[in-house]
Amino acid sequence: MSLFDDIRKEYENRGLEQTELSDNPFQQFNTWFQLAVETCPGKWLEPNAMSLSTSAKDVVTSRTVLLKDFDERQLAFFTNYQSEKAQQLAANPNAALLFHWAWQGRQIRITGPVTKTDRAVSDKYFHSRPRASQISAVVSQQSTPIQSRQHLEELRGKLEQQLDGAEVPLPDYWGGYSITPTRWEFWQGREDRSHDRFRYSLDATNGSWIIQRLAP
Repeated sequence: MSLFDDIRKEYENRGLEQTELSDNPFQQFNTWFQLAVETCPGKWLEPNAMSLSTSAKDVVTSRTVLLKDFDERQLAFFTNYQSEKAQQLAANPNAALLFHWAWQGRQIRITGPVTKTDRAVSDKYFHSRPRASQISAVVSQQSTPIQSRQHLEELRGKLEQQLDGAEVPLPDYWGGYSITPTRWEFWQGREDRSHDRFRYSLDATNGSWIIQRLAP
């Protein structure tokens, strides 16, 4: 018996029809996101967690980041501008996002170009974070090798002493990115692997969205 035989999941048969979808993928995302938040089964899960994939040349990497804002045009996350993902975005300013809400049997795939957020937006979010998180962002040279955990803690302690309770300044190497979707896919799991999938593609000529059902 294969290890994977015991972890096979049978999806609910709730279904998804195009008539249920909004003409605007941002509105559809908002509907699904709100429901994912409301039905999240525990605090150990983060409904705003998303996989972010970036690439440069022949290297593609993925990691989990947190969605921190969205509106009718863009979705935003924040990170170190010297990290691996930031270096890849500098070389190829396009990315893919994936939300997976297993408790809903749903996924959303998103692709599009990425730009840095305004400095004021980054500063506002940075200073909304807990002070300890701000300190961590300043001392971390994200994605680079470090001597030890102890070395990192020493850097944190030194910075705390230097600031002596003063406001933590936003580093030049830290801030937000916004992705402007050009394609969305809403996926609803169904029984017998006969899933429902709908793709929204942006029509560049008039800015409208084309909705197509995809084969599972």
